[in-house]
Amino acid sequence: MSLLSVRDLTVKFAMRDNTVTALNQISFDLAKGERLGIVGESGAGKSITGFSLMNLLSRPGYIDSGQILFGGQDITQLSEAEMRKIRGNRMAMIFQDPMVTLNPVLTIGQQMVETLRAHRSLSKAEAEQIAILKLREVYIPSPEERLNQYPHELSGGMRQRIIIAMALLLDPELIIADEPTTALDVTIQADIMELLLELCQSNKVGLILITHDLGVVSQMTERTLVMYAGRLIEAGPTREIINDPQHPYTQGLINALPQQTLPGQRLKQIPGNMPSLTAIPTGCPFSPRCEYAVDHCRKILPEIVRYGQVEVACHEVSRLQNTNFEEASA
Repeated sequence: MSLLSVRDLTVKFAMRDNTVTALNQISFDLAKGERLGIVGESGAGKSITGFSLMNLLSRPGYIDSGQILFGGQDITQLSEAEMRKIRGNRMAMIFQDPMVTLNPVLTIGQQMVETLRAHRSLSKAEAEQIAILKLREVYIPSPEERLNQYPHELSGGMRQRIIIAMALLLDPELIIADEPTTALDVTIQADIMELLLELCQSNKVGLILITHDLGVVSQMTERTLVMYAGRLIEAGPTREIINDPQHPYTQGLINALPQQTLPGQRLKQIPGNMPSLTAIPTGCPFSPRCEYAVDHCRKILPEIVRYGQVEVACHEVSRLQNTNFEEASA
């Protein structure tokens, strides 16, 4: 049985004049201890997916239909009190900005001890010892001293390590990391991602990594989901998707990586922008930006179909594969 099984998840936002669909029938599975990447541009629906899995959507957003089965239990049907027993305990989330996640008026120790005692029958001293142990696991120097410090007294990299330690406090089965290095200096990002990977592997924790960085996904994950305008458009083993992307959008994301362009040349980019949720085009939502789009792409929404080792939502995938093969052979 999968640790997490998402089936036809649809999330909507009730606006003043109409209702917009932010996630449109998303389905995927995550095995125990598996590492999954979710990639796409801003507005693709990546973070909404993460918040939905944690049942943290706030109005006007709501889950319209579908199931989120965690350990076989549909968490969309749980009350807030029941969900609190899972959130932070069996499922944890690492957010983009540690200064927003951490309470600025409480010490690190107060926040970690409070989290532990909310879910476990522990004395304050016992909780402090566990907190110190977790801080050591993320290579925080002098962890006993850090317990008495406030978030503003620590560097950005140190704060993010503390957030990871807090996510691991209760030995969760799943961690959802939403752009966990966005607010950090480039020189620190690699260290944080390496630490997160090491801890997930050593603790056999499932990981969902939400990011726009395909380079990070290629190093961190075993499987990848590519999202566009609230839909899944490609899914499969990370190595397959990076080395042989099937959907034109995925191809565009990979071609836009700086390492794909010779020094002195202009970076390649996908023309146009992600469509607004209030103006999703008819047919394939990527068709206005796709150089391979034909008439039926603009009229009919493509279904997800299996092609080789991946699943892809593209009418022209067979033709594109043949074209690419002929170009490579020429």
